Amino acid sequence: MNKRKVLLIVLIVCVGLVFWWYFAPSSVSERTDHITLYGQIDLRTVQLSFSEQEYIEGMFVDEGDLVQRGQVLAVLKKDRLKAQFAEAVARVAAQKKVVQRLTTGLRPQEILQARARVRAAKLRLSNAQTLSQRIKKTTPSGASTRQNLDDVITDVALAKAELAVEQNSLSLAEEGYRKEDIAEAQATLKALQAVVDVLKVRIGELELVAPVNGTIQNRIAELGELASPSRVAFTLAVTEPKWVRAYLPEPQLGFVTEGMVASVYSDSFAEPFEGWVGFISPQAEFTPKRVETTELRTQLVYEVRVWVSDPDNALKLGMPVTVSLNTSETRANNSDVEVVDKGISVTSDSVKGLGK
Repeated sequence: MNKRKVLLIVLIVCVGLVFWWYFAPSSVSERTDHITLYGQIDLRTVQLSFSEQEYIEGMFVDEGDLVQRGQVLAVLKKDRLKAQFAEAVARVAAQKKVVQRLTTGLRPQEILQARARVRAAKLRLSNAQTLSQRIKKTTPSGASTRQNLDDVITDVALAKAELAVEQNSLSLAEEGYRKEDIAEAQATLKALQAVVDVLKVRIGELELVAPVNGTIQNRIAELGELASPSRVAFTLAVTEPKWVRAYLPEPQLGFVTEGMVASVYSDSFAEPFEGWVGFISPQAEFTPKRVETTELRTQLVYEVRVWVSDPDNALKLGMPVTVSLNTSETRANNSDVEVVDKGISVTSDSVKGLGK
């Protein structure tokens, strides 16, 4: 009986140790050469809209079309802005003539006319002074009246004033226009030219062009509709680069680094796609319900973005894939790897695993 009890106790202890070893959380993660993750293909999308409010005159692409950077996707009507542009160009041309006239000054003939008016004013003054001297001599004898003397004195004063006016006019004609007037005309010309430049930009923006290479995901606007900056016309899916949104279990965080080589597998293709780890989230989260993994749903994970080389555009948005990370290999050149935040600071079992 004693032996049976001892054997039973030993058996119970062994079973308990096995259960404890199997189910107890390990404080140190074993290092492995390959880590498997599960995720979906994700793409960046660009919402394209016109900068002007005008009616759509032409639509050149449809959903699913591959487009290149700079390719015209749609155009708006240009009649209204072209008319405004023509008016602005005419105003600039007219103001240029104004600036040229002010800068050049008066014509030689106008200056000669001013000089001739000065000479005429001098002659009238001389004649008035001569007549005044005669009247002054004849007035005491009664040959001329006092009224005649007052009239000639007034004529002399008027002739002197007229001469001063003509002399000042000649001086202004020879000096030219004021610098302030010229500066004002030049500033007005610059303002009108700026209006032309703005209209030129606005006419160019009547064409909606693709900012990057990609695929038209949604065509929202249609021919003849009124486009506006607040309304999206196309949704463009950026095909390069593509990346996998996967989630890394917390115990394996210390074994994965940015730039690590990855192989991306899909059920639709026999051969894997080349990839590399481009981003590791600095913030932990619980596994999203949409991701199917072999781990528990409540396991703590970190979002990982694995960039994929897909020159033939075979991988589609939302396609489920399996990622195999080679923890012993890192890309030699990581210059094209997008790193959002390198400041990962954690103190957990994953960091302890680095010492294994």
